[in-house]
Amino acid sequence: MTTTGKQIFSTLESDGTLTVEVGTTTFPDPTGNQVLVRMEAAPINPSDLALLFGPCDLENATYSPGKIVAKMPEPFNSGAKGRHGQRMPVGNEGAGTVIAAGDSPMAQALVGQRVACVPGNAFSQYAIADAAMCLPLGDVSSEDGASAFVNPMTALGFVETAKMEGHKAIVHSAAASNLGQMLNKICQEDGIDLVNIVRKQEQADLLKGMGAKYVVNSSDDDFMKQLREAIDATDAYFGFDPIGGGTTVDTVFKAMEQVAVSKMSEYSRYGSNQAKKMYIYGRLDLGPTILTPSYGFGFTLSGWLLTPFLATAGMETVLRMRKRVLDNLTTTFASSYKAKVNLEQMLEKDAALDYRAMHTGEKYLVTP
Repeated sequence: MTTTGKQIFSTLESDGTLTVEVGTTTFPDPTGNQVLVRMEAAPINPSDLALLFGPCDLENATYSPGKIVAKMPEPFNSGAKGRHGQRMPVGNEGAGTVIAAGDSPMAQALVGQRVACVPGNAFSQYAIADAAMCLPLGDVSSEDGASAFVNPMTALGFVETAKMEGHKAIVHSAAASNLGQMLNKICQEDGIDLVNIVRKQEQADLLKGMGAKYVVNSSDDDFMKQLREAIDATDAYFGFDPIGGGTTVDTVFKAMEQVAVSKMSEYSRYGSNQAKKMYIYGRLDLGPTILTPSYGFGFTLSGWLLTPFLATAGMETVLRMRKRVLDNLTTTFASSYKAKVNLEQMLEKDAALDYRAMHTGEKYLVTP
C-alpha cells in the first residue's frame, strides 16, 4: 500500500536551468523505525532557500502555475555540479500527524500523534521521517511546532558551543531574526551576555523591549564606539554571523582587537594575544567574506552547522536540548510568520520574491 501526494521539487541542469515545481509523488509504507507524517505546516528557512533557489535571479524567472524556471549563475552552477540532473525534495523541518508507522515500538507509539520532524522534504503533503528525530507535540498545534527544530536547536547550540569553549559572552549579528530573538531569551535564562548587532532602530527597539541589554545599531554614526563598549563590558570575543559575505565578521574582529589592544601595557607589532573567534552559520550575503589585516593573528573564523554539532555534542546533550525546546515551544522558542501559503502559492512570483528576501520578522509558513 502506498500514499500519493503533492511535493515541491528543485532540479538544476548542467546548463544552469533551475526548475522548481509542484509534483506528484508516491510515498511507500514506512518500515522499521520510520513513520509517515501528513504534513500540516513547514517554515521556509534560509537553509531551505539555498537548495530551493540558491542565487538564481527570481525577478526575471519564468512563472507558471506551480512552477518556476530560473537561471543559476556562475560560479554557483559549476559549484553545484553534484546535484545536476537530480530532482531534489526541499524543506528541512515541519510538523504534522503520524498516519502510519514501521514495526518498531518507537515508531508505533507515534501513530495518531502530532509531531515535529526533520524529514528533508517538508514542503510536501506527506513525508517519511525517522521516529527518533520526531518530537511529539502533545497539545501544541502543528503551526506552533513547525519550527521546533532548526532555529531552536541552533540557538541552543550556540549557547552550548560557547559553554563548551569556555565563553560567557556572545556577539550575534542580524540579531533581530526569529533565531536571534530566541537566542536573547536563552542567554537571559542562562546568564550569558549577548551583544546584538542590528541595522535598524526598530530592530534595536524590538530586542530592548525583550530585555536585551547590549544592542548596537550598525546604521548609527557611532556604531563602532557602541560595539567596542559592548565588547569591553562583556568580554565577548566569540560570536556567530549568519550574513557570511561582506565585512560583518571583519568589523567584529576589528572591534574585538581594538578593545583588547586598549588593555595592553606594551605595544606589539603582531597585535594582541587575545583569542578572537567567529562562526559563520549562514549566507544571507552570497558575496565573498572580506577580512583585512587589522587584528593581528589571534583570530579564528570557522563554519557552524547544526547537524555536525549535534553529532559531536552527544546524545545526553541533544536530549536535554530537545526537552528544553518542547517545554518552551510557545514561549522562548515561539516563531512568528508574515504569511501562510500552500504549495502552489509558494511558487507565485510575489511570494517567492518576498520570502527569498529574508527580511527580519517576515518568515513564511507553508501549509501543504
